[in-house]
Amino acid sequence: MARNPTPPERPACQLYLITPPVIPDLEVFVGQLEAALGAGDVAALQIRLKPASDAQILTAAARIVPVAQAHGVAVLMNDRPDLARAAGCDGVHLGQEDASVAEARRLLGPAAMIGVTCHDSRHLGMEAAEAGADYVAFGAFFPTDTKATTHRPEPDVLTIWQETMEIPCVAIGGITADTAAVLATAGADFVAVSGAIWNSPKGPADAVRELLTNLSP
Repeated sequence: MARNPTPPERPACQLYLITPPVIPDLEVFVGQLEAALGAGDVAALQIRLKPASDAQILTAAARIVPVAQAHGVAVLMNDRPDLARAAGCDGVHLGQEDASVAEARRLLGPAAMIGVTCHDSRHLGMEAAEAGADYVAFGAFFPTDTKATTHRPEPDVLTIWQETMEIPCVAIGGITADTAAVLATAGADFVAVSGAIWNSPKGPADAVRELLTNLSP
């Protein structure tokens, strides 16, 4: 009797960075970003600046995007497909109140990376997947000062997603080096981190190294 083939091993969870919501000094941040991206393998960077005008976002993106892309990091704009296109980003991350996946795809093209916030809802995740999203994001898993949150999913939402769906899932919200491994083990393909990197007393480079060490299988 033929034996069932061994299922392929799931790739290691990857690191997805999010900018601080406010960048007081753009050149200082660009230096921090260079250090963070030079410290290890970062898969993606989301530009999330709130509150900021369109002009301020595009000014920041003009410095941030080339730095990240030079490190082979995909850059996504939060919420705004139009700004993503204007800034030369690789894609966009959409909230539930933002443009639809279809609208973003029309504006950014077939190669763009489009992610969708799905809070604690696998139903929203399935809708996003059916609409053509490239990944879904669940969270916030932990309390966070980066944004106001009302949804607090359990890690098993990641496990069930991993077992039933094909497109990747991102865990987001208050994640630190100490908690990242729990979410990776639960099934996250990516962990999205902001404050634990940019506010780390060790500095962004050491913070990235610590997170990546904890994500290693």
